[in-house]
Amino acid sequence: MSTPPPTGFRFGPCAGPILTRVQTRGLMRAAIAGIIAAAFFAPSASASTSLDTASADLQAGKADEATQLLNQVLQADPKDAEANNLLCRVEYTVQHFDQAAVHCEKAVNLSPQNASYHHWLGRATGERASRASFLSAFSLAKKTRQEFETAVQLDPRDADALADLGEFYIEAPGAVGGGMDRAEAVAKQLDAADAARGHVFRASIAEKNKDLTIAEQEFKAAISVANHPAIQWMALASFYRRRERWSDMESAVKSGQAAATHDRHSAIALFNGASILTRANRQPQLAIDLYQAYLASPDKTEEAPAFDAMVHLAKLLSQTGDQAGAQRQRAAALALAHDYKPAQDTKT
Repeated sequence: MSTPPPTGFRFGPCAGPILTRVQTRGLMRAAIAGIIAAAFFAPSASASTSLDTASADLQAGKADEATQLLNQVLQADPKDAEANNLLCRVEYTVQHFDQAAVHCEKAVNLSPQNASYHHWLGRATGERASRASFLSAFSLAKKTRQEFETAVQLDPRDADALADLGEFYIEAPGAVGGGMDRAEAVAKQLDAADAARGHVFRASIAEKNKDLTIAEQEFKAAISVANHPAIQWMALASFYRRRERWSDMESAVKSGQAAATHDRHSAIALFNGASILTRANRQPQLAIDLYQAYLASPDKTEEAPAFDAMVHLAKLLSQTGDQAGAQRQRAAALALAHDYKPAQDTKT
């Protein structure tokens, strides 16, 4: 993105030696040209600042504020690819997947070589596919695969895109391009891009193949090599939940909680741990503690929107009899994302 020309010109008595009239006219012309250039580039500089702020708002879960900023940027320049991509991601967090896909499609069309834009279009399209009628889902699923594959082709070391593509291959039928052979190929790429994610993905393959011993070994291997083991502890806990190994699940969540307290990059592990306990209907007070710790962290992420954590926390507080606390959390969620339907539907 263009930046404004440098400033710092000095005029007046202290600017330097006396100039001739011709030199003065030349300096004035240059100054006027600089002013015009600054005026021309000012919207880009302003847009850049707005995009930075909107991105920070997105990570903090301030969906309404991010949307307002991004709409302002797009009103000034509808062809701003990054603004379209960010608005897609905001819409994605509030589960407006049709609108998200529209903006992601615009971002891809404006900047077709950007791997991240294809990845997010794949995610939004995949969510649309999961909610569509059979005939629509078929074409949307194929488009999801195509977007994930393009993202990986453009950036073969993007672990997030690789993981999403691999999960698609595992879960999707062959008619839309799924297949375990393709998943195995992705596993090799993930091994090189992110060893811990590679182990987790291989665990997913083993679990799909009902080889639960290998799956558990892979989850544990991921913990041993991870830079942020709290996240991998929660992946293991989720495996134990699916297997109804409640004691092992609770132990893994607590290990993840302990690891997260020493790693500022693992705040999402707190959210994941709380979600696992909630889905298992186990240890509600620990789940409350984990959601509260996540919300108190300065390192929240769009992958676990703050307003979504508040909705889950409100439900837990209501179940434990704290109706006032539940109402506060619901109100806080709606203050961040006023049209987030799960928050609107939450009974407190």
